[in-house]
Amino acid sequence: MQVRINGETQQVDEGITLAGLIADLDLANRRIAVEINQTIVPRTRHAETPIRENDNIEIIHAIGGG
Repeated sequence: MQVRINGETQQVDEGITLAGLIADLDLANRRIAVEINQTIVPRTRHAETPIRENDNIEIIHAIGGG
């Protein structure tokens, strides 16, 4: 199925969860924030949040510095 990730259309597996998508993108164990259709999804809900056709997903990386 097709979704938009950070503005780019991508194919993902049917039935994938947000946690599965994050793992597929090699972003597991990184400091990220995720928004689906303009709603922030807490990390505690990634495993139970399904990805649906045409979802608009924004993934933001936390970057430290000073």
